[in-house]
Amino acid sequence: MSADEFRQFADKLEAGDETPAPEPRIFSRVAIIGATPEGQLLSCLCLAEGAEVTLYSPYGSELDAIRAGGGITLRGTGPVGTYHVDRSSGPSIRLTGDLDAATAGSDLIILAGPVLRQRAAAYALGRVLTVDQTIAVVPGRSFGAIETAWTFRAGGCTVDITIIEAQNLCYRIRRDGSVLWLTRSVPGAVASLPGRREAAIRGFLRFIHDAAPVANIVESSFADASSAVELPALLLGGPAAPSAAAEIPAGGVALAERATFRSLLGEHHLRLVSAMCAERRQVAARWGIHELPDDADWLDIHAGALAGDHARHIPSAVEADILARCAVVGSLMPLCSAAELAGVDTPATHAVSGIALAALGGGLAATGRSIQSIGITANRIEDARRAIDTIAREGF
Repeated sequence: MSADEFRQFADKLEAGDETPAPEPRIFSRVAIIGATPEGQLLSCLCLAEGAEVTLYSPYGSELDAIRAGGGITLRGTGPVGTYHVDRSSGPSIRLTGDLDAATAGSDLIILAGPVLRQRAAAYALGRVLTVDQTIAVVPGRSFGAIETAWTFRAGGCTVDITIIEAQNLCYRIRRDGSVLWLTRSVPGAVASLPGRREAAIRGFLRFIHDAAPVANIVESSFADASSAVELPALLLGGPAAPSAAAEIPAGGVALAERATFRSLLGEHHLRLVSAMCAERRQVAARWGIHELPDDADWLDIHAGALAGDHARHIPSAVEADILARCAVVGSLMPLCSAAELAGVDTPATHAVSGIALAALGGGLAATGRSIQSIGITANRIEDARRAIDTIAREGF
Protein backbone atom coordinates (compact mmCIF):
# COMPACT_ATOMS: atom_id res chain seq x y z
CA MET A 1 0.00 0.00 0.00
CA SER A 2 1.43 3.38 -1.03
CA ALA A 3 1.85 6.31 1.33
CA ASP A 4 -0.90 8.23 -0.48
CA GLU A 5 -3.34 5.33 -0.14
CA PHE A 6 -2.68 5.03 3.56
CA ARG A 7 -3.00 8.80 4.01
CA GLN A 8 -6.48 8.62 2.47
CA PHE A 9 -7.31 5.76 4.80
CA ALA A 10 -6.03 7.60 7.86
CA ASP A 11 -7.86 10.79 6.88
CA LYS A 12 -11.11 8.86 6.63
CA LEU A 13 -10.63 7.33 10.05
CA GLU A 14 -9.51 10.47 11.81
CA ALA A 15 -12.25 12.69 10.33
CA GLY A 16 -10.06 15.75 10.14
CA ASP A 17 -7.59 14.93 12.94
CA GLU A 18 -4.19 16.38 11.95
CA THR A 19 -2.22 13.84 14.01
CA PRO A 20 0.31 12.07 11.73
CA ALA A 21 -0.28 8.40 11.02
CA PRO A 22 1.60 6.19 13.50
CA GLU A 23 4.56 4.08 12.49
CA PRO A 24 3.59 0.50 11.58
CA ARG A 25 3.87 -2.00 14.38
CA ILE A 26 6.68 -4.49 13.83
CA PHE A 27 5.44 -8.05 14.24
CA SER A 28 8.57 -10.14 14.77
CA ARG A 29 7.02 -13.39 16.08
CA VAL A 30 4.01 -14.74 14.20
CA ALA A 31 1.85 -17.76 14.98
CA ILE A 32 -0.31 -19.16 12.18
CA ILE A 33 -3.25 -21.21 13.46
CA GLY A 34 -4.23 -23.78 10.84
CA ALA A 35 -1.96 -25.64 8.41
CA THR A 36 -4.48 -25.26 5.59
CA PRO A 37 -3.18 -23.99 2.22
CA GLU A 38 -3.99 -20.46 3.43
CA GLY A 39 -2.08 -21.05 6.65
CA GLN A 40 0.89 -22.50 4.79
CA LEU A 41 1.02 -19.54 2.39
CA LEU A 42 0.77 -17.06 5.27
CA SER A 43 3.65 -18.85 7.00
CA CYS A 44 5.79 -18.39 3.89
CA LEU A 45 4.80 -14.74 3.44
CA CYS A 46 5.70 -13.95 7.06
CA LEU A 47 8.99 -15.86 6.91
CA ALA A 48 9.91 -14.07 3.67
CA GLU A 49 9.52 -10.76 5.53
CA GLY A 50 11.92 -11.84 8.26
CA ALA A 51 9.47 -12.81 11.00
CA GLU A 52 9.94 -15.80 13.28
CA VAL A 53 7.08 -18.10 12.29
CA THR A 54 5.30 -20.99 14.01
CA LEU A 55 2.63 -22.98 12.16
CA TYR A 56 0.13 -24.80 14.37
CA SER A 57 -2.27 -27.58 13.49
CA PRO A 58 -4.24 -29.93 15.76
CA TYR A 59 -3.97 -32.55 13.02
CA GLY A 60 -0.72 -34.49 12.94
CA SER A 61 -1.41 -35.62 9.39
CA GLU A 62 -1.25 -32.00 8.14
CA LEU A 63 2.11 -31.40 9.77
CA ASP A 64 3.49 -34.80 8.70
CA ALA A 65 2.57 -34.06 5.08
CA ILE A 66 4.54 -30.79 5.20
CA ARG A 67 7.57 -32.53 6.70
CA ALA A 68 7.37 -35.34 4.16
CA GLY A 69 7.38 -32.77 1.36
CA GLY A 70 10.59 -31.22 2.64
CA GLY A 71 8.87 -27.97 3.56
CA ILE A 72 6.35 -25.70 1.82
CA THR A 73 6.97 -25.15 -1.88
CA LEU A 74 5.46 -22.19 -3.71
CA ARG A 75 5.29 -21.97 -7.49
CA GLY A 76 3.68 -19.58 -9.95
CA THR A 77 3.46 -15.87 -9.15
CA GLY A 78 4.90 -14.37 -5.99
CA PRO A 79 7.58 -15.39 -3.48
CA VAL A 80 8.32 -18.76 -5.12
CA GLY A 81 10.69 -21.30 -3.62
CA THR A 82 10.78 -23.95 -0.92
CA TYR A 83 10.43 -22.72 2.66
CA HIS A 84 12.11 -25.06 5.10
CA VAL A 85 10.54 -26.32 8.32
CA ASP A 86 11.91 -27.31 11.73
CA ARG A 87 15.54 -26.49 11.01
CA SER A 88 17.87 -25.95 13.93
CA SER A 89 19.67 -23.12 12.15
CA GLY A 90 18.75 -20.62 9.49
CA PRO A 91 15.27 -19.29 8.65
CA SER A 92 12.55 -21.92 8.81
CA ILE A 93 8.95 -22.42 9.85
CA ARG A 94 8.48 -24.19 13.16
CA LEU A 95 5.70 -26.78 13.09
CA THR A 96 3.81 -27.72 16.24
CA GLY A 97 0.66 -29.41 17.49
CA ASP A 98 0.89 -27.56 20.83
CA LEU A 99 -1.29 -24.45 20.81
CA ASP A 100 0.33 -22.96 23.93
CA ALA A 101 3.79 -23.37 22.44
CA ALA A 102 2.64 -21.82 19.17
CA THR A 103 1.17 -18.67 20.68
CA ALA A 104 3.42 -18.01 23.70
CA GLY A 105 5.44 -14.89 23.00
CA SER A 106 3.85 -14.28 19.59
CA ASP A 107 2.92 -10.67 18.89
CA LEU A 108 0.72 -11.57 15.89
CA ILE A 109 -1.60 -14.60 15.78
CA ILE A 110 -3.35 -15.35 12.48
CA LEU A 111 -6.48 -17.52 12.40
CA ALA A 112 -6.35 -18.97 8.89
CA GLY A 113 -8.68 -21.00 6.74
CA PRO A 114 -12.26 -22.30 7.14
CA VAL A 115 -14.69 -20.38 9.35
CA LEU A 116 -15.48 -23.25 11.71
CA ARG A 117 -11.78 -23.92 12.35
CA GLN A 118 -11.25 -20.24 13.10
CA ARG A 119 -14.13 -20.36 15.58
CA ALA A 120 -12.75 -23.44 17.37
CA ALA A 121 -9.31 -21.85 17.63
CA ALA A 122 -10.80 -18.64 19.05
CA TYR A 123 -12.50 -20.57 21.84
CA ALA A 124 -9.23 -22.28 22.71
CA LEU A 125 -7.27 -19.00 22.68
CA GLY A 126 -9.64 -17.02 24.89
CA ARG A 127 -7.84 -17.53 28.21
CA VAL A 128 -4.24 -17.37 27.00
CA LEU A 129 -4.13 -14.08 25.08
CA THR A 130 -2.15 -11.13 26.40
CA VAL A 131 -2.64 -7.42 25.92
CA ASP A 132 0.34 -7.13 23.55
CA GLN A 133 -0.99 -9.62 21.02
CA THR A 134 -2.79 -8.78 17.76
CA ILE A 135 -5.13 -11.29 16.11
CA ALA A 136 -5.81 -11.45 12.37
CA VAL A 137 -8.75 -13.38 10.90
CA VAL A 138 -8.07 -14.43 7.28
CA PRO A 139 -10.49 -14.57 5.57
CA GLY A 140 -12.78 -12.66 7.91
CA ARG A 141 -15.89 -12.89 5.71
CA SER A 142 -18.87 -11.03 7.26
CA PHE A 143 -18.45 -9.90 10.91
CA GLY A 144 -15.56 -12.32 11.45
CA ALA A 145 -13.71 -9.91 13.73
CA ILE A 146 -16.77 -9.29 15.91
CA GLU A 147 -17.52 -13.01 16.20
CA THR A 148 -13.87 -13.67 17.13
CA ALA A 149 -13.94 -10.96 19.81
CA TRP A 150 -17.24 -12.30 21.17
CA THR A 151 -15.80 -15.84 21.22
CA PHE A 152 -12.70 -14.64 23.06
CA ARG A 153 -14.90 -13.08 25.72
CA ALA A 154 -16.95 -16.27 26.01
CA GLY A 155 -13.69 -18.19 26.38
CA GLY A 156 -12.53 -16.04 29.28
CA CYS A 157 -10.44 -13.32 27.63
CA THR A 158 -10.46 -10.07 29.63
CA VAL A 159 -7.61 -8.10 28.02
CA ASP A 160 -7.87 -5.38 25.38
CA ILE A 161 -6.63 -6.86 22.12
CA THR A 162 -6.63 -5.76 18.49
CA ILE A 163 -8.34 -7.94 15.89
CA ILE A 164 -7.71 -7.44 12.18
CA GLU A 165 -10.32 -8.64 9.69
CA ALA A 166 -8.88 -9.30 6.21
CA GLN A 167 -11.21 -10.50 3.47
CA ASN A 168 -8.69 -12.29 1.29
CA LEU A 169 -5.04 -13.02 0.64
CA CYS A 170 -2.90 -11.37 -2.01
CA TYR A 171 -2.66 -14.70 -3.88
CA ARG A 172 -4.99 -17.47 -5.00
CA ILE A 173 -3.82 -20.96 -4.10
CA ARG A 174 -4.05 -24.21 -6.02
CA ARG A 175 -2.64 -27.22 -4.19
CA ASP A 176 -0.91 -29.87 -6.28
CA GLY A 177 0.43 -32.53 -3.93
CA SER A 178 2.99 -30.79 -1.72
CA VAL A 179 3.22 -27.73 -4.00
CA LEU A 180 1.11 -24.58 -3.73
CA TRP A 181 0.63 -22.82 -7.07
CA LEU A 182 -0.06 -19.09 -6.77
CA THR A 183 -1.81 -16.53 -8.92
CA ARG A 184 -2.42 -12.93 -7.94
CA SER A 185 -5.76 -11.91 -6.48
CA VAL A 186 -7.51 -8.55 -6.42
CA PRO A 187 -7.11 -6.79 -3.04
CA GLY A 188 -9.88 -7.24 -0.50
CA ALA A 189 -10.93 -5.06 2.42
CA VAL A 190 -9.11 -4.98 5.75
CA ALA A 191 -10.03 -3.20 9.00
CA SER A 192 -9.38 -3.38 12.74
CA LEU A 193 -11.46 -3.98 15.85
CA PRO A 194 -11.46 -1.67 17.77
CA GLY A 195 -11.19 0.97 15.07
CA ARG A 196 -8.33 3.45 14.65
CA ARG A 197 -5.65 0.80 15.22
CA GLU A 198 -3.68 2.04 12.20
CA ALA A 199 -0.29 0.90 13.54
CA ALA A 200 -1.48 -2.70 13.73
CA ILE A 201 -3.03 -2.59 10.26
CA ARG A 202 0.10 -1.09 8.75
CA GLY A 203 2.21 -3.75 10.46
CA PHE A 204 -0.06 -6.49 9.10
CA LEU A 205 0.21 -5.06 5.57
CA ARG A 206 3.92 -5.89 5.68
CA PHE A 207 2.83 -9.49 5.06
CA ILE A 208 -0.40 -8.95 3.05
CA HIS A 209 0.80 -6.16 0.79
CA ASP A 210 -2.24 -5.62 -1.40
CA ALA A 211 -5.08 -5.49 1.14
CA ALA A 212 -7.29 -2.40 0.93
CA PRO A 213 -7.91 -0.65 4.29
CA VAL A 214 -11.44 0.61 4.91
CA ALA A 215 -12.93 2.74 7.67
CA ASN A 216 -14.08 -0.01 10.06
CA ILE A 217 -15.07 -3.65 10.37
CA VAL A 218 -18.71 -2.89 9.53
CA GLU A 219 -17.63 -1.70 6.09
CA SER A 220 -15.17 -4.57 5.63
CA SER A 221 -17.91 -7.05 6.58
CA PHE A 222 -20.44 -5.73 4.09
CA ALA A 223 -17.64 -5.59 1.49
CA ASP A 224 -17.56 -9.39 1.66
CA ALA A 225 -19.69 -10.56 -1.27
CA SER A 226 -18.09 -14.02 -1.37
CA SER A 227 -21.37 -15.88 -0.94
CA ALA A 228 -23.04 -13.89 -3.73
CA VAL A 229 -20.32 -14.97 -6.18
CA GLU A 230 -19.22 -18.38 -4.92
CA LEU A 231 -22.51 -20.12 -4.14
CA PRO A 232 -24.15 -19.62 -7.57
CA ALA A 233 -20.96 -20.89 -9.20
CA LEU A 234 -20.63 -23.93 -6.92
CA LEU A 235 -24.26 -25.02 -6.53
CA LEU A 236 -26.01 -24.15 -9.82
CA GLY A 237 -25.38 -25.48 -13.31
CA GLY A 238 -26.60 -27.75 -16.07
CA PRO A 239 -28.33 -27.08 -19.39
CA ALA A 240 -30.75 -24.54 -17.91
CA ALA A 241 -27.91 -22.51 -16.40
CA PRO A 242 -24.81 -23.24 -18.49
CA SER A 243 -21.39 -21.97 -17.50
CA ALA A 244 -19.33 -19.47 -19.47
CA ALA A 245 -16.85 -22.13 -20.57
CA ALA A 246 -16.33 -22.33 -24.33
CA GLU A 247 -17.90 -25.30 -26.08
CA ILE A 248 -15.35 -27.93 -27.06
CA PRO A 249 -15.71 -29.39 -30.58
CA ALA A 250 -16.02 -33.14 -30.92
CA GLY A 251 -12.63 -34.71 -30.40
CA GLY A 252 -11.23 -31.53 -28.87
CA VAL A 253 -9.51 -31.19 -25.51
CA ALA A 254 -10.25 -28.36 -23.10
CA LEU A 255 -7.30 -26.11 -22.32
CA ALA A 256 -6.30 -26.40 -18.66
CA GLU A 257 -5.75 -22.65 -18.40
CA ARG A 258 -9.40 -22.08 -19.33
CA ALA A 259 -10.68 -24.21 -16.44
CA THR A 260 -11.13 -21.27 -14.07
CA PHE A 261 -13.62 -20.35 -11.38
CA ARG A 262 -14.85 -17.41 -13.44
CA SER A 263 -15.74 -19.79 -16.29
CA LEU A 264 -18.35 -21.43 -14.02
CA LEU A 265 -20.42 -18.24 -14.10
CA GLY A 266 -22.61 -18.07 -17.17
CA GLU A 267 -25.26 -15.52 -18.09
CA HIS A 268 -27.89 -16.97 -15.73
CA HIS A 269 -25.42 -17.13 -12.83
CA LEU A 270 -24.37 -13.52 -13.39
CA ARG A 271 -27.97 -12.30 -13.19
CA LEU A 272 -28.30 -14.05 -9.83
CA VAL A 273 -24.96 -12.67 -8.65
CA SER A 274 -26.06 -9.17 -9.60
CA ALA A 275 -29.36 -9.55 -7.72
CA MET A 276 -27.60 -10.80 -4.59
CA CYS A 277 -25.02 -8.01 -4.75
CA ALA A 278 -27.79 -5.42 -5.07
CA GLU A 279 -29.50 -6.86 -1.99
CA ARG A 280 -26.23 -6.74 -0.02
CA ARG A 281 -25.90 -3.04 -0.87
CA GLN A 282 -29.49 -2.38 0.22
CA VAL A 283 -28.90 -4.07 3.57
CA ALA A 284 -25.55 -2.32 4.02
CA ALA A 285 -27.20 1.07 3.43
CA ARG A 286 -29.61 0.43 6.31
CA TRP A 287 -26.57 -0.27 8.48
CA GLY A 288 -24.92 2.98 7.42
CA ILE A 289 -22.53 1.65 4.76
CA HIS A 290 -22.92 3.28 1.34
CA GLU A 291 -19.53 2.82 -0.36
CA LEU A 292 -19.14 -0.74 -1.61
CA PRO A 293 -17.59 -2.28 -4.74
CA ASP A 294 -19.67 -2.58 -7.90
CA ASP A 295 -20.58 -5.96 -9.42
CA ALA A 296 -17.54 -6.08 -11.70
CA ASP A 297 -15.15 -5.41 -8.83
CA TRP A 298 -16.79 -8.04 -6.63
CA LEU A 299 -16.51 -10.57 -9.46
CA ASP A 300 -12.81 -9.75 -9.84
CA ILE A 301 -12.24 -10.12 -6.10
CA HIS A 302 -14.15 -13.37 -5.55
CA ALA A 303 -14.17 -15.12 -8.94
CA GLY A 304 -10.92 -13.89 -10.42
CA ALA A 305 -10.21 -13.43 -14.11
CA LEU A 306 -11.45 -15.73 -16.85
CA ALA A 307 -7.82 -16.60 -17.64
CA GLY A 308 -4.31 -15.39 -16.97
CA ASP A 309 -2.43 -14.07 -13.95
CA HIS A 310 -5.51 -13.21 -11.87
CA ALA A 311 -7.45 -16.40 -12.57
CA ARG A 312 -8.85 -18.54 -9.77
CA HIS A 313 -8.76 -22.32 -10.18
CA ILE A 314 -11.82 -24.56 -10.02
CA PRO A 315 -11.79 -26.25 -6.59
CA SER A 316 -11.85 -30.00 -6.14
CA ALA A 317 -15.00 -31.63 -4.77
CA VAL A 318 -13.61 -31.56 -1.22
CA GLU A 319 -12.42 -27.96 -1.56
CA ALA A 320 -15.76 -26.91 -3.05
CA ASP A 321 -17.71 -28.44 -0.17
CA ILE A 322 -15.58 -26.60 2.41
CA LEU A 323 -15.80 -23.37 0.41
CA ALA A 324 -19.58 -23.57 0.09
CA ARG A 325 -20.04 -24.25 3.81
CA CYS A 326 -17.84 -21.29 4.73
CA ALA A 327 -19.75 -19.05 2.31
CA VAL A 328 -23.04 -20.04 3.94
CA VAL A 329 -21.91 -19.87 7.58
CA GLY A 330 -19.65 -16.83 7.34
CA SER A 331 -21.14 -14.68 4.59
CA LEU A 332 -24.68 -15.60 3.53
CA MET A 333 -26.31 -16.18 6.92
CA PRO A 334 -24.87 -13.03 8.54
CA LEU A 335 -26.35 -10.99 5.70
CA CYS A 336 -29.72 -12.70 6.06
CA SER A 337 -29.82 -11.87 9.78
CA ALA A 338 -28.74 -8.27 9.13
CA ALA A 339 -31.45 -7.96 6.46
CA GLU A 340 -34.15 -9.34 8.75
CA LEU A 341 -33.28 -6.89 11.51
CA ALA A 342 -33.18 -4.03 9.01
CA GLY A 343 -36.51 -4.99 7.47
CA VAL A 344 -35.02 -5.35 3.97
CA ASP A 345 -36.51 -7.91 1.59
CA THR A 346 -33.78 -10.12 0.03
CA PRO A 347 -35.54 -12.70 -2.15
CA ALA A 348 -32.51 -13.77 -4.21
CA THR A 349 -30.30 -14.13 -1.13
CA HIS A 350 -32.93 -16.13 0.74
CA ALA A 351 -33.55 -18.37 -2.28
CA VAL A 352 -29.86 -19.24 -2.53
CA SER A 353 -29.74 -19.72 1.24
CA GLY A 354 -32.56 -22.27 1.06
CA ILE A 355 -30.88 -24.14 -1.79
CA ALA A 356 -27.51 -24.16 -0.03
CA LEU A 357 -28.87 -25.34 3.33
CA ALA A 358 -30.88 -28.11 1.67
CA ALA A 359 -27.97 -29.21 -0.53
CA LEU A 360 -25.28 -29.14 2.13
CA GLY A 361 -27.44 -30.40 5.03
CA GLY A 362 -25.78 -31.51 8.24
CA GLY A 363 -27.47 -28.95 10.49
CA LEU A 364 -25.55 -26.13 8.85
CA ALA A 365 -28.23 -23.57 9.72
CA ALA A 366 -27.52 -24.01 13.44
CA THR A 367 -23.86 -23.09 12.99
CA GLY A 368 -24.35 -19.94 10.92
CA ARG A 369 -23.02 -16.59 12.04
CA SER A 370 -25.77 -14.07 12.77
CA ILE A 371 -26.15 -10.60 14.24
CA GLN A 372 -27.58 -12.19 17.40
CA SER A 373 -24.84 -14.82 17.75
CA ILE A 374 -22.09 -12.17 17.80
CA GLY A 375 -23.57 -10.35 20.77
CA ILE A 376 -25.97 -7.85 19.18
CA THR A 377 -29.22 -8.39 21.10
CA ALA A 378 -31.15 -5.28 20.01
CA ASN A 379 -34.54 -5.80 18.38
CA ARG A 380 -34.62 -2.54 16.41
CA ILE A 381 -32.27 -1.61 13.57
CA GLU A 382 -31.54 1.79 15.14
CA ASP A 383 -30.42 0.20 18.42
CA ALA A 384 -28.48 -2.53 16.62
CA ARG A 385 -26.66 0.06 14.51
CA ARG A 386 -25.64 2.01 17.58
CA ALA A 387 -24.44 -1.18 19.28
CA ILE A 388 -22.40 -2.41 16.36
CA ASP A 389 -20.95 1.06 15.68
CA THR A 390 -19.84 1.24 19.31
CA ILE A 391 -18.22 -2.19 19.08
CA ALA A 392 -16.51 -1.22 15.83
CA ARG A 393 -15.03 1.90 17.48
CA GLU A 394 -14.27 0.61 20.96
CA GLY A 395 -14.47 -3.20 20.98
CA PHE A 396 -16.37 -5.22 23.56
